[in-house]
Amino acid sequence: MDHLRSPRSRRGFALAVPVVLSLTASLGFLPAAASAAPGAETAARDARAGRAADGPRLAYVVNTRTDRRTLAAVEHAVAGAGGTVVATYGKIGVIVAHSADPGFAAAMREVRGVQSAGATRTAPLTAAGTTDQGAAEPLSAEQAARTARASRAAGAGEPLEADQWDLRAIGADKAAKINPGSSRVTVAVIDTGVDDTHPDLAPNFSAAQSANCVGGTADTSEGAWRPYTAADYHGTHVAGEIAAARNGVGVAGVAPGVKVSSIKVSDPDNGLFYPENVVCAFVFAADHGVEITNNSYYVDPWLYNCMDDPDQRAIVDAVNRAQLYAQRKGTLHLASAGNSNHDLDSDAIVDDSSPDDSTPVTRTIDPHECYDVPTQLPGVVTVSATGVDEEKSYYSSYGKGVVDVAAPGGDGRYQIPDTPSKNGRILSTMPNDQYGFLQGTSMASPHAAGVAALLKSKYRHASPAVLQALLKAQADNPGCPGSYDQDGDGAQDATCEGGGRVNGFYGFGIVDALRAVK
Repeated sequence: MDHLRSPRSRRGFALAVPVVLSLTASLGFLPAAASAAPGAETAARDARAGRAADGPRLAYVVNTRTDRRTLAAVEHAVAGAGGTVVATYGKIGVIVAHSADPGFAAAMREVRGVQSAGATRTAPLTAAGTTDQGAAEPLSAEQAARTARASRAAGAGEPLEADQWDLRAIGADKAAKINPGSSRVTVAVIDTGVDDTHPDLAPNFSAAQSANCVGGTADTSEGAWRPYTAADYHGTHVAGEIAAARNGVGVAGVAPGVKVSSIKVSDPDNGLFYPENVVCAFVFAADHGVEITNNSYYVDPWLYNCMDDPDQRAIVDAVNRAQLYAQRKGTLHLASAGNSNHDLDSDAIVDDSSPDDSTPVTRTIDPHECYDVPTQLPGVVTVSATGVDEEKSYYSSYGKGVVDVAAPGGDGRYQIPDTPSKNGRILSTMPNDQYGFLQGTSMASPHAAGVAALLKSKYRHASPAVLQALLKAQADNPGCPGSYDQDGDGAQDATCEGGGRVNGFYGFGIVDALRAVK
C-alpha cells in the first residue's frame, strides 16, 4: 500500500521542514517551490475572462483568517463564486467547499481575507474505481495452530505471539509486564476504519473518540468508523499493532493497556485520503482529547505537494493548520516515511504517481520544496521501517534530518525471522476476527505510536514536543551500515548519511518499548 504506507502505502511524513514553515500555521508566506501541475494559470485566466463554464464537481479548501467577520464574508463569497460550503473549521480558518466552476479556486484567491485556496482532487466527486491496497497474507488455520503450539512452549501470553518477532525486537513483550500502558491514553488511528468488534480490539476501543470524517465533516453515529468492507483492512491491522489486548486471544499490541480509536478518512469509491477528510480528522482528534494520532498514509492526490502550485499549496496550508491546532491542544502525531525507498533529503526525486486520482504526470521535485503531507509538516514524527535484523526495510524511504525514529515495519524479502511462520512481515488483526501479515512503513508508524503511548502513560503531562523528545531519547541507534547492498548486485540500494547518534536510515534510532517503561 504505497498510498497507505504498507505494501501499497506511501503514507509517511517528516519533521524536517524549513524554519519558515515551522513558524506559521499558514503557509501563505512560503517561497515558491518546485515543479507544479499544469492548469492553474489557465483556470485563473478563464476566471478573469468570465469563461467559468460548467466543469466537474470538485472539492476545495479555502484558507482564511479566523475572525468571525472574515469567515462569514468568505462563506458568502463561496456561494457567490458558484460553490457550496460543506464545512467550516473556524478555529483554524479552513472552509471545505464543493463547486463545478473550473474558475472557482482562482476566484476565491481574489477574495479579501483568503490566504490560499485550491482543489483537493483532480477528478470529479464520483466513483473513481478501486485502489489496490497491497496484498495481505492471511494467517491460515494450519499456521495459527503451529504458532499457538510454539507460543505455549515459549511461555508467551498470546496464542499467536510466537510469530510476533516485532514485539520482541523492541522489548514490547517485556515492557507489558512492567507497564502495559494507561487506559487514560488514546491513540487515534486515522485510516480506513477499524473493526472494533474484533476480540483483540474490543476491550481497548474508544467509541467516544471515533468518527467517520469522509467528506470533511465528522459522523459519530454507531459504527460509522468501521471499514467499508473486509478489503479495507489497513486501519484494523494498524490498530492491533498499537493496542491489541493481552487477553489470551490472538496477538498483542505494543501498548496493550491503552485505548485506540478510529477516525475513518478513506474515500469509499477509490480508497484515497483526501485533504478535507484529514483536516476533519485532526480537528476531531484534538477536540475529543486524543493524545496521539497514527498516520500511516499520505494525503492524496499528490505524493508531494509543491508550493508553487496554488492547489497543492492550499492543501499543505489546510492540513498544516489542522495538525498544528491538534498539537496546540496536546496531540502528538506520528506518520510513516513512505515505501518508495526515496531519500527525502536528496536534491531531486522523480514522482511518477501524482495525481493518483486521475492521470499521473511524471515530474521531478525537490523534497525540500515539495512536501509529503502530513509526514513533512512541523512537529510530526516521521518513522522509517526496519526488519528483524534491525536493517532498514528495502522499501522504506529515509533521509537525514527528515526521519525522526525507526520501528519494525517488516521485510519479507531480505530479513526473515526464525518464527513458526518464517514470515518477515508484521502479524496483526484483520476485520471479521481474522489475522494477517502486512509490511510497510504503515506498520512502522504504529509501533512507534505504541511506544509513544507508553511514554505518555508514564509522563501524563508531557506536551507533544516533550513526548517527541522522550521518544527520540529512548531509541537505540544501530548507526549507518557499512554496506546496504541487499540484493547482492554490487550496487548500494540506498545511502545512509549521518553518525551513530542521528542518521538518515534510523533518525535517532529504533524505538525501544522496554526502555520507555523503565
